[in-house]
Amino acid sequence: MDLSFNPEEVAFREEVRTFFRESLDPVVRKKLQEGHHTSKDDLVNWQRTLNKKGWAVPHWPTEYGGTGWSAAKQYIFLEELQKTPAPPPLPFGVNMVGPVIYTFGNEQQKKHFLPRIANMDDWWCQGFSEPGSGSDLASLKTTAKKKGDTWIVNGQKTWTTLAQHADWIFCLCRTDPDAKKQSGISFILIDMKSKGITVRPIQTIDGGVEVNEVFFDDVVVPAENIVGEENKGWDYAKFLLGNERVNIARVGMSKERIRRIKELAGMVMSGDKPLIEDPQFRQKLAATEIELKALELTQMRVVAAEGKHGKGKPDPASSILKIKGSEIQQTLTELLLEVTGPFALPFAPEGDGRNEEGDWASPIAPGYFNYRKVSIYGGSNEIQRNIIAKAVLGL
Repeated sequence: MDLSFNPEEVAFREEVRTFFRESLDPVVRKKLQEGHHTSKDDLVNWQRTLNKKGWAVPHWPTEYGGTGWSAAKQYIFLEELQKTPAPPPLPFGVNMVGPVIYTFGNEQQKKHFLPRIANMDDWWCQGFSEPGSGSDLASLKTTAKKKGDTWIVNGQKTWTTLAQHADWIFCLCRTDPDAKKQSGISFILIDMKSKGITVRPIQTIDGGVEVNEVFFDDVVVPAENIVGEENKGWDYAKFLLGNERVNIARVGMSKERIRRIKELAGMVMSGDKPLIEDPQFRQKLAATEIELKALELTQMRVVAAEGKHGKGKPDPASSILKIKGSEIQQTLTELLLEVTGPFALPFAPEGDGRNEEGDWASPIAPGYFNYRKVSIYGGSNEIQRNIIAKAVLGL
């Protein structure tokens, strides 16, 4: 299998780098490099810049605004986006609900929602996890009951990322309570302005409100907002999560983190010399770089074999990318914390004026704690190992 890039792909990488360098607000880039939060406006403005260029939804079919790029070019684009670093297109719309709609939705849904997702006219959030139904998602209890030409939705979702900004939420709801756990679930699109929806923020350790609880109290949803067939939502959720796990590998982002670690380790002293010259630290960093290179090669093999598994059937190896990618991301936050040492102690929540430009250490400890989550969301690593054992190894 040839994993090298041809001259056209090498030229494309340079084109992408140049566009990012010239088009991204340096203030936004610096926020991402230093681990600070980006604002809603930062994300919306950047996605609209990408959409104007025709790059907001590069992996979508061309009839819905996609680029027609090969899998290799899509890989290059994503890697350069993460390495820059630049904000990714909002994943809940572009990578999750968008592909579900254009693969399984009806023509009216495609015509209405897809252009709005590409231009960030609608901010989407994901209504999957519930109290007691996170990694075991199929045990969800939120119900949708048919009443005339509407669904009546009741229940609760939790850990709903950025729901405070959302215009729409895509939800898994139990529509057949008598069916077995993985059956009887439907995929429903719900307007967040609907009467009966309450969003309650969950404050995280860094003082932010990235995640929320979302409550549904007799929320009326038009019947046409169901995607695909009734009671087939679990199939659509597996399709969605397969796409999410490939992106969770985040090879480009980990490369940028390594660059940042080397930069900071060259500034911080360990005894009478910079930490980057300490043999034990260099050994740990080198070991992580080797693991990242192995992950990169695995991801490139998945890219090279794209199409082998058929429509709606992501490569089971995406679970491998999810597991190792999340583990490397966590290791890199540990190395960053080691570099920072006592400089990380004076922590202040973002926005209080104390951890703005120049305070390089403040976001690192919160980032370390926050990244404990990456081995859980998108399906916990333990569950992914079971998937690999069954679908890849045939055990």
